[in-house]
Amino acid sequence: MKQRAITALFFVAAMIGGVFGGRESFFVLFSLIAAGALWEFWDLLLGPEVPQRLFRKTVGLLAGLVPVLWWGFWVLFDDACGQASAGAMAEPHWQTQLNLGAGVVLLELFLVLGLLLFELFAAAPKPFQNTGILGLGFFYIVLPVLLLFALATPACTYQPGRVFGLMGLVWVNDTLAYLIGSRFGKTKLFERISPKKTWEGTLGGGLCTVLIAWGLAQYSGAYSTAQWLALGVVISIFGNLGDLIESMLKRSVGVKDSGSLFPGHGGFLDRFDAFLFMLPFAWAVVTLLGG
Repeated sequence: MKQRAITALFFVAAMIGGVFGGRESFFVLFSLIAAGALWEFWDLLLGPEVPQRLFRKTVGLLAGLVPVLWWGFWVLFDDACGQASAGAMAEPHWQTQLNLGAGVVLLELFLVLGLLLFELFAAAPKPFQNTGILGLGFFYIVLPVLLLFALATPACTYQPGRVFGLMGLVWVNDTLAYLIGSRFGKTKLFERISPKKTWEGTLGGGLCTVLIAWGLAQYSGAYSTAQWLALGVVISIFGNLGDLIESMLKRSVGVKDSGSLFPGHGGFLDRFDAFLFMLPFAWAVVTLLGG
């Protein structure tokens, strides 16, 4: 318990420092998180029996980081981004990001096709399974990080409160669901995947998360009131589902933790499963409710 508490303290300090330290530290922080999560994901699913396992993971990691670095650099550092959103004759910022997003999707397509070509010459026993695992990593981890960069930079201006608001609500949901479930939980939520999760903890944590989101709306202008409330609901639902899906992933390969970087807390996927999974849904509601 002491080790978990110390790790949690350093983890929270590193996240706060990375987010509020400026766009540079934010960019580095989440590029490292993307790299660590990708490596763990492929380490879990590309078993020791897969030929050229290390080479596949390394190539996949490099391919996965290309869109992260490209998109992140453009929305955070490139002057062309600000010019595109500032000029009266320029296209709207959302349209600029949409065009860039289409380029990222095209890039991912070519990366997957390149992996298929590699499998053609590698003559592995399960070429499409290997390619599918690598490709899934792009959508499970890379795409959410790209959407986080977009959420953090409305009109190409980095706003750390938008990032920390999302992280804070995820932490609140996870922590209160655990505390309420430990005290009042009786009805199992998904015993086959996560025996300790209960409906009482999940619903209690979700309700508290929405209430705290409403409270944040009164004091923080990072999002509108409607967006804060929608984010509270989205994180309550999809944060829990993300945690369950990562538990399903670990059970499918027979491991307890995705990694060991954070003593007492596991690896990157263990720490960011809920956060990464809810990001596409958070981006969708924020965009639909005003960007």
